[in-house]
Amino acid sequence: MNLVLVPIPEIGVNGAAWGSVACHLVAFSIAITCLRKNIKLDLTFTKFVLKPIIAVAIMGICSYFSYIVLLGIISEKLAIIISIVIAVIMYGLAIIVLKVFSKEEIQMMPSGDKICKVLEKLKIY
Repeated sequence: MNLVLVPIPEIGVNGAAWGSVACHLVAFSIAITCLRKNIKLDLTFTKFVLKPIIAVAIMGICSYFSYIVLLGIISEKLAIIISIVIAVIMYGLAIIVLKVFSKEEIQMMPSGDKICKVLEKLKIY
């Protein structure tokens, strides 16, 4: 796709980004197909595709609007840094609120027991 899209003047360097996305989609599809076939992996569409896409959309919208608002107040570089921090926080919150990870999966993380206790106190899990 890079060879086809990049030389088109209207697309240019953006064609490399689209080619990279297409490459990763193909690799992802092959890997998931092999996993499902060889180890009978049960991957639900909602948990592994839909919820992460929703979390990414929430993160993107929040970071974009925070950048737009901050751009009028502070310098561009600082607005970018703060927007990135907001994006990371929003993605983490979205993953938790959408319950992408089960309680058992959270407990497997470093300090997972402490995280679970906090989430139980907040009545999320």
